[in-house]
Amino acid sequence: MKDVPFEFDENSPVEIAASEWFARLDRGLTADEQDRYVEWLAKDPLHRETINRYQSDWENFDRLAGIHLKSHARIDPDLLAPAREQGSRWARWGRNLAIFGPLPFAAIVVLTLFFVFSGPEESAGLKLQPATELLARIEQKTLADGSIIEMNRGAEVEVAYSAAERRVFLKKGEANFDVAKDPDRPFLVNVAGVDVQAVGTIFSIRLQEDEVDVIVTEGVVKVKPSNSAPAAPRGAVSDTFLQVGQRAKVDIGSAAPVINVSAIDDREVQERHLWKPRLLDYDKILLGEIVKEFNRSNPVKVVLSDPSLETISLSSTFWSDNVEGFVRLMESSFGMEAEWRGSREILLRKAR
Repeated sequence: MKDVPFEFDENSPVEIAASEWFARLDRGLTADEQDRYVEWLAKDPLHRETINRYQSDWENFDRLAGIHLKSHARIDPDLLAPAREQGSRWARWGRNLAIFGPLPFAAIVVLTLFFVFSGPEESAGLKLQPATELLARIEQKTLADGSIIEMNRGAEVEVAYSAAERRVFLKKGEANFDVAKDPDRPFLVNVAGVDVQAVGTIFSIRLQEDEVDVIVTEGVVKVKPSNSAPAAPRGAVSDTFLQVGQRAKVDIGSAAPVINVSAIDDREVQERHLWKPRLLDYDKILLGEIVKEFNRSNPVKVVLSDPSLETISLSSTFWSDNVEGFVRLMESSFGMEAEWRGSREILLRKAR
């Protein structure tokens, strides 16, 4: 059977809508647009086919222009990450298009979308008090210069931009930084007396009790105890430069900070970034597999009380950080009830 050449119809409502969504994806979706985009994809298989064709055509144009796109053996956790607060942009067209590929169509009913994306006030079952912070959705901020900060649950940042530099203070937790290029204004993140400087790059920082952990996924960053650190005399530590595939661990618990640099492979990077939101699009997959994926990504774990529940087949779409919405859906549409066991575990069982 021969493939029929595609003919573009500029008057087609589907083509018009797909082109508008494609343009919005380029500049970044707001939180409301992200939900409406998922609903639009779910209404008709043709919608998803059309948007996938747009993405495929763009990739082909890049190849014709001699642009060599990066190939990843793993799912990029940034792919279609939900917009928080001020929205987001697709960071690096080539990287995202090279790994996007056509997603399988999932039969998402309006009821599913209602329970997955609605707010916590609509939950009549599960009570969130035991681990409210751990169930919080991942927060994303777009700064004035277009740089994007993704903050893991519980992370705290302060932004202090000036005419001379772009400085951010990571006060607590873990964050990923996608830095907009601006050679005239360096981008610095200060965390526990350590400066991490970059110009147009992507890196993550995790602050622990005695350690600052930095991982670079694009570009180059400089790591150095700042001059304001009381335990680090001016000039005592030379600049340390990190490239893609490297991490630096800075011991901030000792009198003289020590920077240890080591290599990190793709598997370790993926594991480190599992907290970052991903769109989980399932077409007839077993509930046990969905629970495993949620438990890989979230500090609150879901436990199925009966092994028979693992064989329930689902077709739906979730954000990987939306444990609350997932549990609500199980309660409302699949005859289950949820119960907290401690502060980090939710038990799902058949409703009594």
